[in-house]
Parts: sequence; C-alpha cells; structure tokens
Amino acid sequence: MKNSIKLLGIFIFTLVCSITNAQIKMNIEFDTPYGENETVGNYITIDGAKIYYEEYGKGEPLLLIHGNNGSIKSMGNQIDYFKTKYRVIIADNRGHGKSELKTDSLTYVQITRDWEAIVNHLKLDSINIIGWSDGGIIGLKMGISGKSKIKKTVAMGANLRPDSTAVNSWAVNYALKSKKMIELKIQEHDTTQNWNSRKQRLGLLGDQPNIPIRDLSKIKAKVLIMAGDEDIIRTKHSLEIYENIPKAQLCIMPGETHFTPASNPELFNEIANKFLSEPFKRPDSNFTKWKK
Repeated sequence: MKNSIKLLGIFIFTLVCSITNAQIKMNIEFDTPYGENETVGNYITIDGAKIYYEEYGKGEPLLLIHGNNGSIKSMGNQIDYFKTKYRVIIADNRGHGKSELKTDSLTYVQITRDWEAIVNHLKLDSINIIGWSDGGIIGLKMGISGKSKIKKTVAMGANLRPDSTAVNSWAVNYALKSKKMIELKIQEHDTTQNWNSRKQRLGLLGDQPNIPIRDLSKIKAKVLIMAGDEDIIRTKHSLEIYENIPKAQLCIMPGETHFTPASNPELFNEIANKFLSEPFKRPDSNFTKWKK
C-alpha cells in the first residue's frame, strides 16, 4: 500500500512540480515566487469558492491555464517568457494550489466558468490562451462556450474524451487503479492526505472531459493544437481535434512528451510565441489549384 501511495504522488497524468523521471527533467526553479507572490496575488470569489490568481507584465491579455494537480508555479517557465510580451494572467484552478474547492463534483464545466468569471472580473475585451493538459481542455471549452472573445488559443496535450480512443491505454489503466486505491483510503478514514480532493481531481482525468467532436466547429478563435510525439494523448486524437476546428494548426513536437512546457520550455515557448505573434495562416498544398 505504501508503494501505491508513492506512485499516486507522481501520478503520470499530473503536472505536479515534484515529478521526477529518468528521461524527463523539468525546470521548476524560478527567481520569482510564482504562486506565492503576495505583491501581485489576488482572490476572486466564484460560485462560493475563493480563486487565487496572479498577474505579470503589460499589454495584450494572455491567460495561462495549468494542468491537473498543478498550480501557478507549474507554468513558471511560460510566465518568465511571456510576461515581457503580454499581460499574463494565471490562476490556481479550483481545488488546486491556493484556490478553494467548494464542490463535491469538480468538473471542467465549473473550471471553465471560473475562468470566464475571471475574464469578466478583469474586464478583458479580448484574450489569448495557452493551456497545458487540463488547461488545454479549458481553453477549448472556453472557445466552444463563446462567452469570452478569444483571439488565439494554444492547447497543449488536450483531449476530448477520457477513454483509450483519446488517451494511451496505459494511462487509462493507471487512472482506474489509482481510483480504486483512493476509494479504499476514504473507506479506511485515512487522514494522511485529503483523499476527497484527490478523488475529485482524479475524476477530471478518469471520467472527463466528454466534449462532442461536433462542438469544435463552434470555436471562432485561431487554435494551435500541440502535443509531443510521445504524449499521454494519442497522436491520432490530437490530429482529430485539429481536423475539426475551423481555423487551426497542428504541431506534434519530435522527441517530446506531455511535459514539454517544463522539460523543454525553450522549444515550447518559441512555437507558442510564433503562433501568437504572427498572422494566422493555413496554406494549402494542393498545387492543382494554383494558377498557371
């Protein structure tokens, strides 16, 4: 059982800063105390929960949305890079970091609503988004919702379904195994961790999202779908998402994983910045349509 708990602590889906892997080394040390920066930190109460967020830089608003079990610090590499180019806004998602949970059923719908409330609270006329993992899902859902004016979205390692048609089967199986272990700890009334909170975060991964493919056609923003070629998300699913968004580009990074925003931030940030800063193009290779 002790080994199971240890494995849960480095659960492969998560973006926990303490992840260690012989093949993946993440940069998680920063000069600025991201996530604990009292000089720029604020709270907003949304649907009964206090949601913590921080702001950096000036200019066009850019939302950074972290992944499951992560926090503001998880995207410190992106804050460092983009805060000199944009007004960066990043929050601890509901039930993560310093943000309260205040629900017995955490959903992507609720987290999307939280982010839309932040946009309204800050009176942002239009935004750009970089979302990683769960954050990519939220970025897509905000585009589908249409309640915020979104110019461009970068969705890294996002999925529409929680099953093995979208996510590699080894990850699905691990989620099921972890779910059983957490249920056992709750039944045992174990108090070594907040197992209910873990259960809800795991529920996001194991049971959600459930986004109909047809809903992607509602997205008006320009979208860059990104993934590593050895991602948790199946490559064919990233392709499926790309092919069903009206204005989209696709980037499968060679030799990269689900954790590239922290393990190779130079590459990830350069690609994301190019997409955000340059005019959107989706050229056609069909030379038979070219004028002669």
